[in-house]
Amino acid sequence: MPAPDPRHQFGQVSETRAEQFLVAKGYRILDRNVRTQLGELDLVADDQGVVVFVEVKGRSTEVFGGARLAVDHRKRMKLTKLAAQYLAQRHWSEKVCRFDVVLVQGSSSIQGQIEHLPNAFDVAEY
Repeated sequence: MPAPDPRHQFGQVSETRAEQFLVAKGYRILDRNVRTQLGELDLVADDQGVVVFVEVKGRSTEVFGGARLAVDHRKRMKLTKLAAQYLAQRHWSEKVCRFDVVLVQGSSSIQGQIEHLPNAFDVAEY
């Protein structure tokens, strides 16, 4: 059996840390790692009745910038399509939703800093 990929493990730890962070803020996690043919939603949460699609980025250094730079235009478009598919499958066309980005940063994401950007981008931009 091949050894686990350290990047994959780092990503999983980052997602767990982001989930714990959001739960501590009062979010209720609805789904984690929702995979479709289009891609993957890291976390889907409920924040006081708002469906929140959360993109988690784990970074071991600050080289690539903070959370604002972690999700580019192409990724935003993909997340928007994934969210629309998720909502349609659940017949949640009337639900209010938003997109958050959580950046877990540090050489060990267990002790890394967390930067949370609620409402990181607007679907109207696309």
